[in-house]
Amino acid sequence: MSGPVGHTRLELMDWKRRVLALYAGARRGGDDPAACAAWRDGRAALFSGHPQSPLPPATRAAGTTVPWFAHDPAMRSLCALEPDDAGAALELPMSTGAPARFTRIGRVRPAVGGARVSLAVYWLEGYGGGLFLPFADAHEATYGGGRYLLDTVKGADLGTAADGRLVIDFNYAYNPSCSYDPRWSCPFAPAENRLDIPVAAGERMHAWY
Repeated sequence: MSGPVGHTRLELMDWKRRVLALYAGARRGGDDPAACAAWRDGRAALFSGHPQSPLPPATRAAGTTVPWFAHDPAMRSLCALEPDDAGAALELPMSTGAPARFTRIGRVRPAVGGARVSLAVYWLEGYGGGLFLPFADAHEATYGGGRYLLDTVKGADLGTAADGRLVIDFNYAYNPSCSYDPRWSCPFAPAENRLDIPVAAGERMHAWY
């Protein structure tokens, strides 16, 4: 797979279009495990063959794939967003560089292993804005900086149910780009979204560098 040749910005636009299309397919597929498998396969193709892949070129050439936990239907929840009336502004730590500015807009309580957990949901205070839901967990095989469930600025959006509840599916949880290559700068999960239980769903950690 390849994107437009000749300008990195056009390549980036092509990457974004393809990511948006993958999430559109995931939303259409709903809770069908085949939809998640197709999303993962499409993402793998982007990572291995697109010029805007976050993986270093040598890693792409080696054909190493991103590892995942097996799909678990119990890791999908429909969650009401419990508003945060205070609308607290905060800065999330970044892997490199200055912190990023967000506003906490509420909380969701998805199910993990039969128990409900509480996760803050943020709004990016930048051009256009967007929902952002990072988390970290206690599993030894997941990335310590945290993973992302929602990042609508980047197209990571599983949609909402007819009643307005957010779709929170840990099977789609993915690592930030800085986990693959330190040249990327990514927000880490803040303390309030660091769970003290393991979450064996979504992307696993791999020592890329």
